[in-house]
Amino acid sequence: MAKTKTCLWFKDDAEAAARFYVSLLPDSRVEQVQRAPGDYPAGKTGDVLVVEFTLGGTSFQLLNGGTQADYGNTASISVSCADQAEVDRLWAALTADGGSELACGWLRDRWGVPWQIVPQVLPRVMAGPDAAAAARVFAAMQEMVKLDVAALERAAKG
Repeated sequence: MAKTKTCLWFKDDAEAAARFYVSLLPDSRVEQVQRAPGDYPAGKTGDVLVVEFTLGGTSFQLLNGGTQADYGNTASISVSCADQAEVDRLWAALTADGGSELACGWLRDRWGVPWQIVPQVLPRVMAGPDAAAAARVFAAMQEMVKLDVAALERAAKG
């Protein structure tokens, strides 16, 4: 078990969110569902309190807190994608059923949780030794909502 994990606040559907999230990536699974041993202000005995899960090898927990969280843009779940097919698959799944597109590879899922869906080419070029290529890729990315691997690669080549 990981010593640290990120905890996200949900109104009352943490288990549904966790089960959806683990369906998206390999090396993902629900580890534990903790239920309330008694009534509490936001729920009843037996309601799901906390769901612990692994998402792509990283530990998370979701807490049913009784009110909807406003995540803002200060934190997100970032996923490194091997190719455009993975970007497209995750983008479609996470924006479905009330999710929304933001900009530059960012979106919000149906629960309002911010995600970054990032093709591996982006950080590779941005951190690489060619400053001009990084600048071109950065400029191209800023014009995109969902990131386009082929367009980023074209920008890198100049």
